[in-house]
Amino acid sequence: MSATARPKVGLMCGREYSFPPAFIERVGELGKPHGITAEMVQLGGTKMDQPPEYAVIVDRISHEVEYYRGALKHAVLQGTYVINNPFWWTADDKFFNYSVMAKLGLAIPRTVLLPQKGYPADIDLTSESLRNLIYPIDWDGLLDYVGRPAILKPYSGGGWKHVYKVHDRRELLDAYDRTEPYCMTLQQFIDFDLYVRCFTFGKTDITPVAYDPRERRYLVDHEYLSAEVGERVVRDAQTINLALGYEMNTIEFAIQNGVPYAIDYLNCAPDFERDRITDFYFTHVVEKMSALVIDRAINGTPSQCWPRWEEMLGIGPASGFTGAPGKT
Repeated sequence: MSATARPKVGLMCGREYSFPPAFIERVGELGKPHGITAEMVQLGGTKMDQPPEYAVIVDRISHEVEYYRGALKHAVLQGTYVINNPFWWTADDKFFNYSVMAKLGLAIPRTVLLPQKGYPADIDLTSESLRNLIYPIDWDGLLDYVGRPAILKPYSGGGWKHVYKVHDRRELLDAYDRTEPYCMTLQQFIDFDLYVRCFTFGKTDITPVAYDPRERRYLVDHEYLSAEVGERVVRDAQTINLALGYEMNTIEFAIQNGVPYAIDYLNCAPDFERDRITDFYFTHVVEKMSALVIDRAINGTPSQCWPRWEEMLGIGPASGFTGAPGKT
């Protein structure tokens, strides 16, 4: 974007109806004193020397459209601030997330990464292609590790798709046989007393929300958590986003006996539709996301949206993390 151009915020989304127009309108209102406008991104072939058109792009669809993901990586190269980081989001997965957060001291259910049930046609199932895979798998041993019952769910992606609760080896194998072609995790079941989803904006701005996973609905209840549990949920959610670099996310905690177990936090295009998150939280999300992108359009630098897990674990070139989330 040229130095004289008015900064623009672009939105990329799929089957969403209430959030896009509300977000674009609110960014225009809040951004008017700064000359910032917002619109839907339009792509029709991306040239390798194409200059950036947007100061910030909010990405809510490239995980489903490969061309969009490539175009967003190019936009970052050209100087656009993309929420969320398309390079890291491409590489990330839930099993890695669990392992990192366990090392950082969060309460994480015991989890096992499983070989997938099905493979592409060019994989030889009988010889060389799978020579590193143990067969047969010790299913009972894996269940002994995570406990019974257990949750079988994909190791990447969001939502509640392809999730099974299993009580024994027979149920596990029956569910596993239906998971082709997905790679799955087997996870300790947390028999929760409370359940929250945290909206996150800019990594450290956290809004815990009471959530009913059985009915899949948000509840407006500001007294849902005790002060102590609420503080830990916020602190753990900040650690997750700082480690993984996510600025738009929902993080789910299953709370058992006062301990918040982080069970899902790779929701980088969270549901923002009014009829599902309630009018109250819809207004909150639109306001927070609009303020975030205006700040990033004015003050954003590429380092803000990069994951910090290596630094936080003391294994990267910039180690020295103190454990206390800073302002970001």
